[in-house]
Amino acid sequence: MCTRTLWLESGQGPIAGRNMDWAQSLGTNLWVLPAGAERTGIDKDPNPLKWKSKHASLVATAYDLATVDGLNEKGLATHVLWLTESDYGERDPAQLGLSVSLWAQFYLDQFDSVEACVAYTKKHQIQVRPQGDPVSGRWSTVHLALSDATGDSAVIEYIDGVAKVHHSRKYTVMTNSPPFDQQLQHLAKYQGLGGDLPLPGTTEAADRFVRASYYLSKLPPADSPRQAYAALLSVMRNAAQPFGVADPARPHISMTIWRTLIDLKRGVYAFESSFSPDIIWVQLHKLDLSKSQKLDLSQEDLVGDVSGRFVATPAFAFMSA
Repeated sequence: MCTRTLWLESGQGPIAGRNMDWAQSLGTNLWVLPAGAERTGIDKDPNPLKWKSKHASLVATAYDLATVDGLNEKGLATHVLWLTESDYGERDPAQLGLSVSLWAQFYLDQFDSVEACVAYTKKHQIQVRPQGDPVSGRWSTVHLALSDATGDSAVIEYIDGVAKVHHSRKYTVMTNSPPFDQQLQHLAKYQGLGGDLPLPGTTEAADRFVRASYYLSKLPPADSPRQAYAALLSVMRNAAQPFGVADPARPHISMTIWRTLIDLKRGVYAFESSFSPDIIWVQLHKLDLSKSQKLDLSQEDLVGDVSGRFVATPAFAFMSA
């Protein structure tokens, strides 16, 4: 479930797109989280990762308990996507512990580039800990995509208890299963991408990876940011999961409930709900990033630029592993 793209040849700077696919509503809202917050990676843990946030961020939440997508004031973006094969290993108290609900937020809080995120991850032993979805009870087996205003990109996955980092500007697409290295091998089998197989059409994660990669490579540079946003959204909609009844034979396939688009150069964060015909967007330079604020996405009159619709609200508490 979920698809992430990064368009580097837009003619308007790097633009990231993301589909959120899930079996039920995540109660998503948009939040401004200011710098200066003190955070603890896991409550009641013998060795939690602790930090004080350096950068303010704009994030999309799940149940107002976790950050699943976001952009910080330095142009770093994070996207949490499902990966069934994720294996975080048994808790090792010798390693710093971090709840998966805070995984994306940690990078947004602390770093200004993908390169800095990767360097930290390779140098320090951090153990991400899974959590259960409070509605479905599913364990949060996920991987993380990072992108920044320079066009850099990375994918981080925990396989067999070890963090595997895939870091390259070439890594512009991520979906779900199988793990990222196997997705790249599968991709090379298709026409226009190194192989001779015809373009696949199903909603399986591997097929979405191929289609998103193919159509992303065919987008012509845009003459304006407006055209670029529309072009990338066309690719994201092609990789979306349509409305429908859950299929017991394919339990990891869910409908697309919302999508985001991030202009990493200009600090624009757009949000489109599958349950509304209207797109909304936020411009970071119009926000007061010094205080915690919330945009309640359940409001039915939201459309266009909603930068002025945020309301000062005490920050939500992250769910602990």
